Amino acid sequence: MKIKKVENNYILRIDRGEEIVDSIKKACIENEIKAGGIIGVGAVDELKIGLYNVDNKEYLSETLKGAFEVTNLTGNISTMNGEIYLHLHITVTDENYNAKGGHLNSARVSGTCEIIIKEIKDIIERKKDSETGLNIYDL
Repeated sequence: MKIKKVENNYILRIDRGEEIVDSIKKACIENEIKAGGIIGVGAVDELKIGLYNVDNKEYLSETLKGAFEVTNLTGNISTMNGEIYLHLHITVTDENYNAKGGHLNSARVSGTCEIIIKEIKDIIERKKDSETGLNIYDL
């Protein structure tokens, strides 16, 4: 991963074979980014996406393998119990231009991944919501 800071933005290039979620988290830790927004595009060959069923409080996931174009990666950075907390969603298309998407758990870069982090100079903490089972902003 390569990183460049421009004002309150961090531009990341995540290279072939690197894992996206781990790379973003590493960039946040090394640059002390505790809050912000994330956008990105790229290409991956393996990813794990998920969906949270609020009614059952159950998390479903699926691993996808093949050639995928990342048409949108978006999310946010906050903290929970003082640790970096990433909430990322992704949409990818396959070679037939069929789209799949959901919560991003992990993804391995096949070509490149270009991420922009817009830092918020504050701390946004999360807490467990007993009604939904989700980790929500504690505002």
